[in-house]
Amino acid sequence: MNECKQLKHRDKSKPNRKINKPRALTATAPNQIYTWDITYLPTQVKGIFLYLYLVLDIYSRKIVGWQIHHEELSVLAADLMTDICNKEKVEKNQVTLHSDNGSPMKGATMLATLQELGVVPSFSRPSVSNDNPYSESVFRTLKYRPEYPEKPFADIGVAIDWVKCFVQWYKHEHRHSGIKFITPVERHTGKDIEILVARTLVYKKAKLENPNR
Repeated sequence: MNECKQLKHRDKSKPNRKINKPRALTATAPNQIYTWDITYLPTQVKGIFLYLYLVLDIYSRKIVGWQIHHEELSVLAADLMTDICNKEKVEKNQVTLHSDNGSPMKGATMLATLQELGVVPSFSRPSVSNDNPYSESVFRTLKYRPEYPEKPFADIGVAIDWVKCFVQWYKHEHRHSGIKFITPVERHTGKDIEILVARTLVYKKAKLENPNR
């Protein structure tokens, strides 16, 4: 049958197509690769949500920018990225911004703004749910904090105040397991090198004092 070319796809359904794995990107310093996504925050009106836009540096795990809005729009995401690039002093072609394939991520305004800023866009593969793990991880941390409200947010002001406190804790106090239990700000500013050297000396000293432990 193969010789007679009888093994071709003949069903009405579309044949399986091969999706090539994207080129792996590696961050070796802050402000090289950002990842961003939008998550829902419940309100007291059933079916109506607030939307948290959040951008994370995957090297340092620092939240470099966030905003809360009443809707998902490409223009709002573009404004957020402009603020981040100004605040972090990002130069053209310095940062790659990764996201999933949502409409705000691929909107014309967002893509035009990224091109103007010199930020390289990167997208998850279609129908692949685990291509944006860093954003999903920080959203899980946010929503599983003991302080996360059990009841929906009363209004956008209350939501902004709560997320502001979370971001402050996450950046300056959270000992992140993915970066050797130092804070994202310490990693982002390069203070982690000195801290980890001092920690190693403490471990060595403790081992010498009690080698049987």
